[in-house]
Amino acid sequence: MSLLSQLSESLTGSEIVRLGNEIADRIRQGEKIYNYTIGDFDPKIFPIPQELEQLIIEAYKNNYTNYPPGDGLLELRQAVAAFIKDRQGIEYGINEVLIASGGRPLIYSLFKTIVDEGDKVIYAVPSWNNNHYTHMNHGEHCVVEALPENNFMPTAADIKPHIEDATLICLCSPQNPTGTTLNKAALAEICDMVLEENSRRTGDTKKLYIMFDQMYGVLTYGSTRHYDPVSLRPEMKQYTIFVDGISKAFAATGVRVGWSLGPAKVIAKMKALLSHIGAWAPMAEQKATAQYLVQKDAIDKYLSQFKAAIEERLVTIYNGFIALKEKGYPVDAITPQAAIYLTIKVDLRGRTANDKFLETQGDVTSYILDEAKLAIVPFYAFGAGKQSPWYRLSVGTCSLEEIKEMFDKLEAALQKTT
Repeated sequence: MSLLSQLSESLTGSEIVRLGNEIADRIRQGEKIYNYTIGDFDPKIFPIPQELEQLIIEAYKNNYTNYPPGDGLLELRQAVAAFIKDRQGIEYGINEVLIASGGRPLIYSLFKTIVDEGDKVIYAVPSWNNNHYTHMNHGEHCVVEALPENNFMPTAADIKPHIEDATLICLCSPQNPTGTTLNKAALAEICDMVLEENSRRTGDTKKLYIMFDQMYGVLTYGSTRHYDPVSLRPEMKQYTIFVDGISKAFAATGVRVGWSLGPAKVIAKMKALLSHIGAWAPMAEQKATAQYLVQKDAIDKYLSQFKAAIEERLVTIYNGFIALKEKGYPVDAITPQAAIYLTIKVDLRGRTANDKFLETQGDVTSYILDEAKLAIVPFYAFGAGKQSPWYRLSVGTCSLEEIKEMFDKLEAALQKTT
């Protein structure tokens, strides 16, 4: 068989998708599984806002089914700029806003705009898909291992040894997969470091940019606040490209409306790339989102109940893991801060269960799936070490009624290990 392109032959598939497909097959065959692997929402539990749904229906009835403008509907770019100013206090012109079909094409086009072959891309692990985007763009992987004592978020001290000659730093806050955030001081320190590095670069030397993924920016809980580079350091506006959208903020993953905010020159080049890819958000959904984003009262009402429902699930499951930990089981969890994820630890490697030695973390993952019927995503699927005992647990498809039942099965499975 003849080889295809070097990229296609070397690209690895998503471990998360592979695991999700395996779980879906088992569920279709009638197996009862508590599937907390999916970074998505069950629409029966978390529907999109009714106002947005109705606006989409009306847009289709009014025949908004043609091509949208390459950079997005003007009224949507205006609405996004107004939404960001209201929520974050930062101002962007319409030529600094780009609309696409969710965050992925924006990330892809951002990489293609900024990163040349061999350019150094700094990203922490665990993190979502930075390894794949760097590989697809033939960049140099500069991987920083984030630590549990920092809530698995990268620090300036982690990044600083690698910053010389780097082209892009990938940050996500609130973060997928950890459900944790960059606090004000930590993010400010990173920004100051980037500004200092860029002041050192003169002439035609490439500047250092930050890709700041804030898809979960409105989903923070308790005393946690969302911070961004431009709010903290206005000078960072020329070096920051935001990736954002309605997918997670309004449980609208399938509606496919995302946006980037950034320097006009960068946004224009990203637009040019997207014009060849054609990854535009559908016209009707753009029309509806433009009308919805300016409905402040409706948005506040939706987010209030939406966030409360997610937080209740996160806190309930967190408390359940802490209760198991206090009973002496080798599990742990990090206090939920944001997004739809809980970082949990299941440290069974080296134990025996059902006469089988759990030699690897993969064995542990399989055991809790088979015995407890609990499906969660190991951090090694997000670039962490293969033997990391940490996992992402997503509550987007979780019903409150099943949580106690899940913990009963999990505790029974833990009891069988020695």
